[in-house]
Amino acid sequence: MLGVLALGEEMTGNDVKKWADWSLSFFYWSPSVSQVYGELKKLEKLGFVRSRSISEPGARSRRVYSITPTGVGAVRAWSREAPVEAPVLKHGVMLRMYLGHLNEPEKLKSIVRDHIANLEENLGRVRNYADHSDVEPSWAFPLLSLRWSERYFRTEIALFEELLDEIDEAAARFACSDIDENGVPHPRRRGSWRTVEQTLSAHDEDGGDGPAPAE
Repeated sequence: MLGVLALGEEMTGNDVKKWADWSLSFFYWSPSVSQVYGELKKLEKLGFVRSRSISEPGARSRRVYSITPTGVGAVRAWSREAPVEAPVLKHGVMLRMYLGHLNEPEKLKSIVRDHIANLEENLGRVRNYADHSDVEPSWAFPLLSLRWSERYFRTEIALFEELLDEIDEAAARFACSDIDENGVPHPRRRGSWRTVEQTLSAHDEDGGDGPAPAE
């Protein structure tokens, strides 16, 4: 909330939600309207934002919010000093690929094609927002983030187009397993994952100079 308001606009909660949908949602997240208003109230109690009610002829009064100097200091301190955490990727499509042996190859390809279609739709949206964001110099850094999001979606499309060609190969390799009537495999060397874990642990303890995992 503070980050959006730090761009200098006085906004209603609905405005904040729209800005999040137009920008943050491509690389972070987009809160619900109820979350936005709940957070704005908390931030106002903390003195990080201020609000005022404005009335216009023929329209309902609106409460608009703006960031305070204290709020600017808080979000600036977070941006400069908070540890940068590694992104946590929760990819529903890749989880289905991980469990691909429970599905048919053609169904997996259908899932991937649907995902590519969604990515192409998002790519079009983010490109459109980016193309219309260079009219305002104060949006220079949000524009930078939107252009990065463009490249991200293009890259992910390419990755999944490549994955389409690999599904049949994975299915053929899996078909060499000992598979029961439920489609569940029975590893030929049970517990072999422990050997891999031990090998990799030794490799890490040696600083990457230990024995490489067996092929």
